[in-house]
Amino acid sequence: MRFHIENIGEMTIIECDGGVVKSNAAFRLRDAVTSQRDARIIVIDLSEVRAIEGGGLGILAFLSRWVQDHAIQFKLFNPTKSVRDRLEGLNTLLGRL
Repeated sequence: MRFHIENIGEMTIIECDGGVVKSNAAFRLRDAVTSQRDARIIVIDLSEVRAIEGGGLGILAFLSRWVQDHAIQFKLFNPTKSVRDRLEGLNTLLGRL
């Protein structure tokens, strides 16, 4: 997985390319987001992410809580259908807890 980080004022855009299928990629995503403490809005562009597995979903759940704790808006942008399906499954599961 590769990342390109662009800061525009108080917004950070993190463009992801590849897949979040191994723990290493998930931890790198976590580190990329949590290093943006000065941002007020963080957008994760998922348009080039072909697959996301359990570790990546867990990191996104963690990041959702982390941004809330830091008063940062968090947006997932343009996920592919396969990633969107996995995210919807996560939302369904979290809605039951």
